[in-house]
Amino acid sequence: MARRFDTRTTIFSPEGRLYQVEYAMEAIGHAGTCLGVQAIDGVVLAGERPTTSKLLDESVFKSEKIYKLNEDMACSVAGITSDANALINHLRMAAQRYALNYGEPIPCEQLVVNLCDLKQAYTQYGGQRPYGASFIYMGWDRHYGFQLYQSDPSGNYSGWKATCIGKNAATAIGILKQEFEPESTKLPDAVKLAVKVMHKTLDVTKLTAEKIELATLTRANNRTVLRIWSNEEVDVIIKEVDAEEARLEAEKKEKEKTIPRKPVLK
Repeated sequence: MARRFDTRTTIFSPEGRLYQVEYAMEAIGHAGTCLGVQAIDGVVLAGERPTTSKLLDESVFKSEKIYKLNEDMACSVAGITSDANALINHLRMAAQRYALNYGEPIPCEQLVVNLCDLKQAYTQYGGQRPYGASFIYMGWDRHYGFQLYQSDPSGNYSGWKATCIGKNAATAIGILKQEFEPESTKLPDAVKLAVKVMHKTLDVTKLTAEKIELATLTRANNRTVLRIWSNEEVDVIIKEVDAEEARLEAEKKEKEKTIPRKPVLK
């Protein structure tokens, strides 16, 4: 039945579904994982780096997962990279136009809405396909402080304390629900939590700095500071997280040994 309606973006199925939009969102589910966590004193983004050939010249081309949009915002991308590049250019232009017209940085939500309006238009008019890219945005503005948003190919967006998109997103969100405390978590703990969740959701036996990209957004001296972590810094965090996990596992085993076993009744 779906084949009669899924060749056009603008035609609804009898169930009221737009299959091309759903296909675009399905493509995000197979993309590299991106994770965002908002702490009380900053925001952290983590993204899974795609595997590239050793023959690739990274001085000419370097695949990225986290992009700076303006002085107060950055985003992480999951999906088709070429689509994401076009949308990121749109975001940067919109941010600069607002700053030129009004003499101040664009509010975070307004920039997100600007892009989502463009995405929604590509689900409404014929002859176009939806953009196959989802974003997690982190930013700060004087109205609401630190903020974290997520948008999808349909043009929907929402604000979050912690979220994940891409492969194994449901597993990552389940871990965040259990271990994240939005009202008390500070940035260093949020960074460790992000690395821990990435380790548990990526299809790797051992997490290394080459597998993830990490960025934090904080405030210092009345300025927003976006920091892209180097591989060496990410390695240090990974070792700290691994050591803490090993300690907790050892404590759990020791506790199990001290619990008296119930006698087996014959």
